[in-house]
Amino acid sequence: MGIPRNPAADEVVLTVCTTCRREGSDPDAPRPGRLLADRLADRLAASGDDQPSGVRVRGVECLSACTRSCTLHLAGGPARWSYVYGDLDPDTHLDDILAGAAAYAATEDGFVPWRERPVVFRKQSIARIPPVDMPGVDLSADPTAKD
Repeated sequence: MGIPRNPAADEVVLTVCTTCRREGSDPDAPRPGRLLADRLADRLAASGDDQPSGVRVRGVECLSACTRSCTLHLAGGPARWSYVYGDLDPDTHLDDILAGAAAYAATEDGFVPWRERPVVFRKQSIARIPPVDMPGVDLSADPTAKD
C-alpha cells in the first residue's frame, strides 16, 4: 500500500513563458518572460529564510497567452488546482510572485484565500485549472433541473 501522499509536500513549479514580447517592444531586447524566469531562478537559488522552499522555476517556449505577456503557470502536484497569470512585469512583480508561490506551496489543494493572495495573483489571473483527478460535473444530469 505504501506511505500516503502529502499533497503539500509536492514540489511547486513556476513555469514561465520565455518567448512572448510586449507589443511595441524592441524585437532585439531580452524578452520579459526570459527576464522574469532568470530573476525568479536567481532569487530561488539565493539562500535565506525569505525564499520559499520546495519551489522551482522553469522556462518554456510558449504558454499560448501571447496577448497577456509575460505569463506563468503555477502548479504543485496532481491534487492541487493550478493557475495561469499574465501581464506580469519582471521589474515589479518578483516579490509578489514569490510570496504567492510560498502561500500556494503551504496549501494541500492549491486554494489560497483570495484576500491572502498578492494583488498580482488576484487581478491578473488568466485561468484556474482543476486537478486532473478531480471529479467533474455530472454531464448526464438534466441541466435545467433545479437543485
